[in-house]
Amino acid sequence: MVGDNGSSGFGVDEDKYPSGEFVYREYNLWENLVVKFRMLVALPWERVKKGSVLVMKIRGEISDQLKSRFSSGLSLPQICENFIKAAYDPRISGIYLHIEPLSCGWGKTEEIRRHILDFKKSGKFIVGYVPACGEKEYYIGSACEELYAPPSAYFQLYGLTVQASFLGGVLEKIGVEPQVQRIGKYKSAGDQLTRKSISEENREMLTALLDNIYANWVEKISLEKGKKKEDIENFIDEGVYEVERLKEDGWITDIKYDDEVMSLLKERLATPSTKNLPTVDYRKYSRVKKWTLGLTGFRDQIAIIRASGSISRVRSPLSASSSGIVAEQFIEKIRSVRESKRYKAVILRIDSPGGDALASDLMWREIKLLAASKPVVVSMADVAASGGYYMAMAAQTIVAENLTLTGSIGVVTGKFNLEKLYERIGFNKEIISRGRYAELTAAEQRPFRDDEAELFAKSAQNAYRSFRDKAASSRSMTVDKMEGVAQGRVWTGNDAASRGLVDAVGGLSRAVAIAKQKANLPLDKQVTLVELSRPSTSLPQILGLGSTLVEADKALKELLQVMASSDVVQARMEGIMMEQLDGASYANIIFRLIKDYLRAF
Repeated sequence: MVGDNGSSGFGVDEDKYPSGEFVYREYNLWENLVVKFRMLVALPWERVKKGSVLVMKIRGEISDQLKSRFSSGLSLPQICENFIKAAYDPRISGIYLHIEPLSCGWGKTEEIRRHILDFKKSGKFIVGYVPACGEKEYYIGSACEELYAPPSAYFQLYGLTVQASFLGGVLEKIGVEPQVQRIGKYKSAGDQLTRKSISEENREMLTALLDNIYANWVEKISLEKGKKKEDIENFIDEGVYEVERLKEDGWITDIKYDDEVMSLLKERLATPSTKNLPTVDYRKYSRVKKWTLGLTGFRDQIAIIRASGSISRVRSPLSASSSGIVAEQFIEKIRSVRESKRYKAVILRIDSPGGDALASDLMWREIKLLAASKPVVVSMADVAASGGYYMAMAAQTIVAENLTLTGSIGVVTGKFNLEKLYERIGFNKEIISRGRYAELTAAEQRPFRDDEAELFAKSAQNAYRSFRDKAASSRSMTVDKMEGVAQGRVWTGNDAASRGLVDAVGGLSRAVAIAKQKANLPLDKQVTLVELSRPSTSLPQILGLGSTLVEADKALKELLQVMASSDVVQARMEGIMMEQLDGASYANIIFRLIKDYLRAF
């Protein structure tokens, strides 16, 4: 019953693949009786008062993984599942959606927006509330039936920016020389360490990405508001911040505080003034099982395997238990699915900028073997680039959101030459070795010798050729044609589809529809989606020590892991920052600079 199409990609044969568009279906008498009985026998923590409003607050980072009951933060699968459950739940009257500043990418933003539009097909209301609003927040809020903001709301619909930060000058001053081999003229991972300014190729790529995202935003908002694109662009260029003006021009429904919106909802539902509005929050409603509402339990099953984060080959002692894609664990899961006869098809959901090239190749091989035994469809989230794309290209069909960042077919590797830094601080390191190239990556106290630099470059070139040639074979292209779209360039999902890197544009439900088609299942037949990537819980989360401690622990472990693995060949996309200009403090600018640096290598 999950559905979307989101398929506005040019250059895509839309007739070849089903859209997966959501179709709301009224339950028959028997189905209604079954659902009512299941609600009666539901466990206490799954019970919801009749006539309740589902209140969901979306803000900050949104993970593409499932979350355990002890985990903080939001989960995209659970947000989307809540929309679907609420559409069919007779106890839910509508949704009240609080939208605050988001840190996710445009792929997840598109998925949430699509689920809002799908929910509206149920005939129930969905009301949005935006106390602080930029382009992403408004992109979601504009899909709501009504959108409210308080009188003091912060609106910053000023346009979008893309930023690239460079540490070349900083490292030079402290005596650190990054010696980087990057293959592909657009492969800008490494530029942030070696350069002091942006390259023309990187500027070209980032400009194209920004133009795509901005044009999509303007188009969708103009369609939603019934305005001309030129009027939307002119409004943005005016720099409007007054909430009254937003109401006058139809960008929001009205100006009201949260309690006033709640009062409106009470009136709509005819709730007595002496009683509180019955509500259920995101966390509690996430515990309501789909089975209770008749949304699962069907005989035919499709497995969903989620792969999120940076790619490594083995689990490092330094890594957090829930962080990244660990090839050895992922391969075990793929092999168990391949050997199982339970699943008619597999959806591989990828949200990764890449990482270890060897790990990516080993997973590619296992996905290829799985695809030989049953249909495998990839669904891309915010990003599936470099090593993330390496994994995806093993599947029979790739589905991306129109603003997914993908491609980046290239490699980067390198080491730091700390010779000058060591001289300044009085540190010395001596190495005794046997073998001409034994010190290739061990000798950080000196630069590469000429023969070492030549070997290092040849190794990177070999890794790139392997990646490119496998991509060409997987996508049924000539090597020359693939070279034209490779070179480390990042594409949006739409552009990737028009160049043959992606097969269809849409979300997870389109991937499900295509998986049904590949498995020779009727498109209108209900299937059970089995999530195989179950959430894990850390000790601080179980003890309730707070999200700050948990996130700090996770961030430190991930940082140490990246530093420990910096001498291997990486198929990784650099961190691309896309946001509106917000007058950040110097401290934030420095923090972002460091964050870009850490994410880039």
